[in-house]
Amino acid sequence: MTSAAAQRYANFPFPFPHDAYRYSTNVEPAARPVTTPLGQWGHTVVMIDSDYTDELAERARILATDPSRHAVLPHMRPAAWDACLTLLRELSTAFPGQCALTPLSDGRWKWTNALLEIEETFTYGDDSTLPEEPLRWVAGQVQEDIVLLDQRDQLYGDAGVVTFAADWSFGFDVGMSFLEIHGPVPRIHSEKVITRAHEFLKRLQPHEPYRRTNWTLTIGHRLDVSTERYPDWGPDREMIQQVDDDTFGRLVHLRVEVQHLIRLANSGAVMFLIRTYLMPFEELAAIEPWRTRTAAVLSELPSDMASYKGIDKYRERASAWLRAWNRS
Repeated sequence: MTSAAAQRYANFPFPFPHDAYRYSTNVEPAARPVTTPLGQWGHTVVMIDSDYTDELAERARILATDPSRHAVLPHMRPAAWDACLTLLRELSTAFPGQCALTPLSDGRWKWTNALLEIEETFTYGDDSTLPEEPLRWVAGQVQEDIVLLDQRDQLYGDAGVVTFAADWSFGFDVGMSFLEIHGPVPRIHSEKVITRAHEFLKRLQPHEPYRRTNWTLTIGHRLDVSTERYPDWGPDREMIQQVDDDTFGRLVHLRVEVQHLIRLANSGAVMFLIRTYLMPFEELAAIEPWRTRTAAVLSELPSDMASYKGIDKYRERASAWLRAWNRS
């Protein structure tokens, strides 16, 4: 791995603590740094990196093309404002040199984002004081996807901005319960993983954020592999079997989500943040502990889990490719 690549992936959240992977709640307190062979990740709830402007431009293009990636059901308007202010506070705390949130004497707020040349003065709760709906507006300044869960008898995904979904559709899922959204995932019901996760989320307290990681493989540097775009990326799962080894290592990416779970203090909604990271195998393989661990996980992964992740057709080659890689 070149020094430029090492710098680019310095905050990559490698997801495998063991040589085998199974679904679990795997939650831990947020904002605790994790040291890796390349650097560190996890010290902030939101992360700005070198892909910031490119990813936000891609989000804007997706939203312009497909408005269903953004939804706020009417009863979620207070939660949208709560999420907006919470994320602005997180940005200003984590990146004070670039972002600033200042309360004004008349009850308004002043927001500055030097990276995007944004300066706005707004009144909390008054949509007319922002250029667009508050959740969509703040989603244009964070690389994370955002889902807001309303807590009634269950948790319901009633608002969000999701442009980088991994083989699911926010537009289809909006309004569903947390348990319904996760219905297709194998094993999590029989092993009670999803019910434990649901109960954990219901007990979340304000100002005590948690996080977890999730992973899959993606072909090409594609953030948007939503079901809406399946005709664009689905055929890649067949194509990748036909390419040579150099192309395979360049195209197959380890895709990792860092998911933050936050109880919003004013509205009581649960904010679910999903930040997606991609690393091609040709870079991953140069980090010896990551290469051997990923090969072991892919080799051992049960077939039903591989099928759900959509990697069953090429995961054996992926494992073999990593095992056979050598620096020369």
